[in-house]
Amino acid sequence: MTGLLNRPLTEVTAALAGGELSPVELMEATLSRIEGTQEKLNAFVALRDRGDLLADARAAEARIRRGDGRPLEGIPLGVKDLEDAEGLVTSYGSVPFATNLAQRDSVQVSRLRAAGAIVVGKTNAPEFGHTAITRNLLFGASRNPWNLERTPGGSSGGSAAAIAGGVVALVTASDGGGSVRLPASFTGCFGLKPSFGRIPNESGELWVMDDTAVNGPLTRSVEDAALHLDAVVGPHPLDPNSLPHPGLRYRDLLRDLPAGLRIGWSADLGYAVVQSDVAEVAYDASRVFADLGHPIADVVGGPPLLNRDWGLVGAFELLGRLAPLLPEHEPEFGRGFLDGVKTGNAMTPVRWAEIRRRREALNRWCADTFDRFDLLLTPTVPYDPPPAKGPFPSQTEGRAQPPAGVASFTIPFNLSWHPAATVRAGLSRAGLPVGLQIVGPRHRDDLVLQAAFAFEQARPFAHVWPTL
Repeated sequence: MTGLLNRPLTEVTAALAGGELSPVELMEATLSRIEGTQEKLNAFVALRDRGDLLADARAAEARIRRGDGRPLEGIPLGVKDLEDAEGLVTSYGSVPFATNLAQRDSVQVSRLRAAGAIVVGKTNAPEFGHTAITRNLLFGASRNPWNLERTPGGSSGGSAAAIAGGVVALVTASDGGGSVRLPASFTGCFGLKPSFGRIPNESGELWVMDDTAVNGPLTRSVEDAALHLDAVVGPHPLDPNSLPHPGLRYRDLLRDLPAGLRIGWSADLGYAVVQSDVAEVAYDASRVFADLGHPIADVVGGPPLLNRDWGLVGAFELLGRLAPLLPEHEPEFGRGFLDGVKTGNAMTPVRWAEIRRRREALNRWCADTFDRFDLLLTPTVPYDPPPAKGPFPSQTEGRAQPPAGVASFTIPFNLSWHPAATVRAGLSRAGLPVGLQIVGPRHRDDLVLQAAFAFEQARPFAHVWPTL
């Protein structure tokens, strides 16, 4: 059964639909796997009642036997602890929210349930998703299945550890500056940051003004991500930015990559400081597309470095949400997290105008880039995963890292709203996964998935996972 738990989601759904595996067997194996890996990975931070889960699995089994099975019927689902699942606490990895019981599902979770998935529990995340290392004062640090001394990344680190560690085959994840792609890259998974609005991402108590965060699949294979997307895309009134349904099934289009695409390659976007072996692995992986008949050209220069701007806007918005709690609860927040949030006090009208001006420069750079190229390739993360409890490196091979250097390649495309995915390019000298980022034009999630699928067929990775 452990071997099955490591398989792609599409293979598990096929085994369930074909009667080779029962949802009850799968649920029992999943709960055993969660228990058996928890001390090592710390992927899950809360679970539903075992009896309720098995009852849901028996109901799924009955539906399959009647011929009423849905696309995700009986699949255990881990929900990132920044997202609501009815009846479970959404703690945001933060002590003051340790009893914040969700009264309803998020739109995404509701749609996954409607497709047959069974919510098992919540996966670990850094406090309010503020960093790419998953640790917090409530639940401690999650660990990378490839090397337990390393982080699985963040903020979807618990979800990534669960996927790469063979715990569950379906999770939720979100990406505001790389929080799907960074942990996916660090753990050798596939991750997609869809176009802004592709999956509804409703706000909580405050209307979201910092328009960079999206929900996106983090999976073992590209086809798994397409299956996830097909269950959750389409507009919802709680998200005014949600896009119309694309009018297609992503899973049906994976094999239809157009011929002769114009592909751009950038090793550093003009400013990233990249570990030499990571750069070599990503460059070598990019040549797969040339072998497939798609001409590749170097992209000279890059967009403006907006990492500080991105951080300030996020801090400003989160400070507005948390400021009423600080008089009573300030000591309960993580010190590093709160120091970061308080930088939001530096926002001024002049800074706001400067940020908007630089973001417009990014938009123009993207417009020019995707006028000349159909896809853009870069490394996903500039270096190996840091230690499980941090810190991030300030230097790489003697060269200083820029602000938020871990997200050098990911932040621009949150700010620009372009779809971007990461595929496993290979392994670094340390034997740790390296990611290749594939970025497409706005709203061309289909093209990004097709390119990722073509890469995956050329260099299969969906069945190669570490053993714990």
